[in-house]
Amino acid sequence: MQFVRYSAGGAGHWGVLDDDDVHSLADHPAGSPSLQDITNDSYRAHVRTLVDEGALTTLPVADVRLLAPVSEPGKIVCVGMNYRDHAEEQDEPIPDKPLLFGKAPTAVTNPGAPIRRPPEIEEVDFEVELGVVIGREAHRVDAADAESYVAGYTVVDDVSGRDAQFEDGQFLRGKSFDTFAPMGPALTKGGDFDPNATDVACRVNGETMQSSNTSEFIFDAYELVEYISHAMTLRPGDVISTGTPGGVGIFREPPELLEAGDTVEVEIEGIGTLSNPVVDGE
Repeated sequence: MQFVRYSAGGAGHWGVLDDDDVHSLADHPAGSPSLQDITNDSYRAHVRTLVDEGALTTLPVADVRLLAPVSEPGKIVCVGMNYRDHAEEQDEPIPDKPLLFGKAPTAVTNPGAPIRRPPEIEEVDFEVELGVVIGREAHRVDAADAESYVAGYTVVDDVSGRDAQFEDGQFLRGKSFDTFAPMGPALTKGGDFDPNATDVACRVNGETMQSSNTSEFIFDAYELVEYISHAMTLRPGDVISTGTPGGVGIFREPPELLEAGDTVEVEIEGIGTLSNPVVDGE
């Protein structure tokens, strides 16, 4: 099932995306769901029944504005070099444990919203990543139980200011400029969606730059929930950005980085395509 946050000219609401329609949960008797609700199998089954029975207000997806599934994450925990080919393109050894860094929650932006290039940053890069959205508090959970703590999976573009990253010798500033975390267009869970066996791709101006499958993860989504939750408590709305495959712009010869006027599309099979234009910012 695919949940979306959307706006139809006013406040944001949750709905269910079904083909070209959004079935609104704004008028559900129980009110708007929490991420913990969405995590619950019985809640999703109940909503599925309402959709099938036509009990919810339906809007064409073309008439609404899709929003990031989590507008204000408590934290965004990112994983470096979690695809073998991305480690290889950097001539780095395959890590024996996940490499973690943070991205500021204020970097989140919506589907279709512009990625703004800060005037002091020249090397702005793209990274398609699977996002794991936590739905209930997770403290020292086992990988075998991790799925029950996940509200769903989304698409993240881990936009990176490479010159800041290399200048600082660490990731936080270069990853955290405003608009550097486009997220969406949907939150997917259940059915036949497997977070550890789904195609991922990134296109810039229609040209494929990255293409892989999460089966190439070094550490799969459930292992990451286990590892991270043993270091810090994960709370509803926290996002794990699980790493990017090879093909990023900075390691191409010559480098191919984002410029104003470009359009970036990051796509994950079973979730959808997240598209954002690039503009010069202030």
